[in-house]
Amino acid sequence: MTFLPFGFQSQALITPLGKLIYYTPYAEIWGQPKHPQKLLFLHSLGGGSSQAEWASIYPAFASRYRLYVPDLIGWGASDHPVRDYQAGDYWQMLELLIEQIGAPVAVIASSLTAGLVIRLAIQKPELFSGLCLVGPTGFSDFGNDYGQGLAAQLAGTPGLDQLIYALGAGNSLAVRNFLEQFIFAQPERLTPATVNAYVDSAQQPGAEFAALASLRGDLCFDLSRYLEQLTVPSILIWGEASKFNSVELGQRLAALNPQAIQGFFTVPTTGVLPHLELPASVIALIEAHFLPLISK
Repeated sequence: MTFLPFGFQSQALITPLGKLIYYTPYAEIWGQPKHPQKLLFLHSLGGGSSQAEWASIYPAFASRYRLYVPDLIGWGASDHPVRDYQAGDYWQMLELLIEQIGAPVAVIASSLTAGLVIRLAIQKPELFSGLCLVGPTGFSDFGNDYGQGLAAQLAGTPGLDQLIYALGAGNSLAVRNFLEQFIFAQPERLTPATVNAYVDSAQQPGAEFAALASLRGDLCFDLSRYLEQLTVPSILIWGEASKFNSVELGQRLAALNPQAIQGFFTVPTTGVLPHLELPASVIALIEAHFLPLISK
């Protein structure tokens, strides 16, 4: 994997599911962090996802905070075991990683991963000092059953699932088309480096198993049923032009728990992953609204 910002090193954590690779700053380059707070950046769970999703964001904090940026198991440079991934797999690997680096941690996570983190934070709030959630979702929110959709039905058809993955993630043209059509609000912002990072991750041996579990809806749930139980202080960031989950849906989710969700911020002219399109805007929101929250 070659899509790592300058000044970061890989480390490994052995888990029951395999080897989890995570990245930390070289102290020789960035110096010793001035703040004891730990920041954990977590990528989304779509074909080709990896730590590279946050690569334009996390170096901005490397000289001040203790940073940890994993490729979750099934993605990126981590192991890709052949299995039917379930939500519990991600809770287990996150618990083990946080145990390795030391709780509590402040998490910056996106999309379905952010939704899964909310549920883990409900179960074990002591693991977290704060949550910065970019477009959190369970993809079946407010009773919308993702599993009944066409994509989930097709991905759940044996044989056809592998074909869908090969056609959708097997080459740079298909990956670029997906990112332009569904992830980016303004496709001209998509760089060759981003496309290459997604292709590289998607073509790792065994990468299809985690991606298809997500596409089938094996990890999906109704986030609205759980959000009121969250007690960890959080902010939500939303791409104003997200094609998967609208700003209105995000505002409905935030309104379920104004005690825990202490800020809702939109990034204009961006899609489901605004940190890929306008990283400077997301860095500014983290600086202005999330870091003060976890420093209280």
